[in-house]
Amino acid sequence: MLSDAERKILRILFNYSSGRRRLPSMHELTIKTGRTKQDITSTLLSLERQGFIEWPDKQHVQSICIIKGWEDEDKKKPNRSTSSNIDYWTQY
Repeated sequence: MLSDAERKILRILFNYSSGRRRLPSMHELTIKTGRTKQDITSTLLSLERQGFIEWPDKQHVQSICIIKGWEDEDKKKPNRSTSSNIDYWTQY
């Protein structure tokens, strides 16, 4: 499960790449997140270790390749199976 900082930076990267067709610079990331360059770098390295991004050239944020733009939903939510509408009224 991603921390708040990891989730925020991943969403910023994803939104920039899809909306602006480019990745943000390190300066833009510091402005958007309110974190230091060292915090952002460590968060990006953590995202890379977890398999959300690839970052071959650690000197440039623009070299990042996003592998997954968000967490897997099935890992976060508990499994609930409802067989009919009556379950809502009897179980919850």
